[in-house]
Amino acid sequence: MTICRWWRRSTVVSVLLLGQLVSFILALLNFTSSFSANLGANSPVTLGLFGYLALAVVNGSILLYQHHELIIPWYWYALLAFFDVQGNYLFNSAYYFTSITSVALLDCWTVAWAIFFTWIFLGTKYSLWQLLGAALCGLGLCLVVLSDAGVGGEGGSNPLLGDILVTGGTVFYALSNVGQEFCVKKNGRFEVLAMLGLFGMLFSVIEIVIFERKSLEAVTWSAELILTFVCYTAAFLMFYTLTPFILQKSGSTLFNLSLLTADMWAVFIRIFFYQQQVEWSYYVSFSIVGVGLVIYSKSEKSPNLLQEPENEAPNPQYLPIHEQQGDL
Repeated sequence: MTICRWWRRSTVVSVLLLGQLVSFILALLNFTSSFSANLGANSPVTLGLFGYLALAVVNGSILLYQHHELIIPWYWYALLAFFDVQGNYLFNSAYYFTSITSVALLDCWTVAWAIFFTWIFLGTKYSLWQLLGAALCGLGLCLVVLSDAGVGGEGGSNPLLGDILVTGGTVFYALSNVGQEFCVKKNGRFEVLAMLGLFGMLFSVIEIVIFERKSLEAVTWSAELILTFVCYTAAFLMFYTLTPFILQKSGSTLFNLSLLTADMWAVFIRIFFYQQQVEWSYYVSFSIVGVGLVIYSKSEKSPNLLQEPENEAPNPQYLPIHEQQGDL
């Protein structure tokens, strides 16, 4: 019994540590996207195109080697990829209008949307304390919007517009995360990542032709900009490769909560790399978000999917996700 409890604890700890690794990679994604915007590359869809291409090539090769047939219909993957591409587009576009710190902090809205969508579509249940913690996170993020509305052009040409783009992006990201959670728990991660990369690449090409053809022609390519695209693609591949592990073992809500620490890295980047001043309201909002996160974590119950059955016999079929989640 003691060994089982230790294993459950170590599994939870491994998920949390993996979440922090993914959070650090997310900070790198935010940094490289913001840096490319500062270099004058107004091409957010193109930036994500190479990441989807890498996903399709790496995971598609594995599927071809395994002679794997699709378990989930392709049109669900197409819808999932559409949500993901739009989320990336809105987020990357926001860097042209607002600061990297605001983008990272407003990204926390994904948590609230993930709670809502998992409750609606997956039947996940949440306690009042968890909802209170999420509400505090939302309160902290409102301070960011009010702060950006008053600073004018500092940290971006139109901070308020950038905040609106990020908030819209969180809706698409949450839909993508919840969809990935369902898919990776129903099927293996290689199929999900390969199809996400394939359809994400197709949607990106279509949107580039429609929206970014002229802006791409105006880009002045340099070694520094090309290196930025390469770094973004590498971070993109690592981020999406590690994400299914967390979604399988926990869920999209805990996954997005784990990403909240990326905000801390964003603040350090803004102070030390961009030589920008951080408004006092950012620290207040981050503290409020931190309190909300602690309340949520303290009131969270261990998900049933991390607990072994009493007979410890493997189940060949996946349980419904709301049964795996339990009373989160």
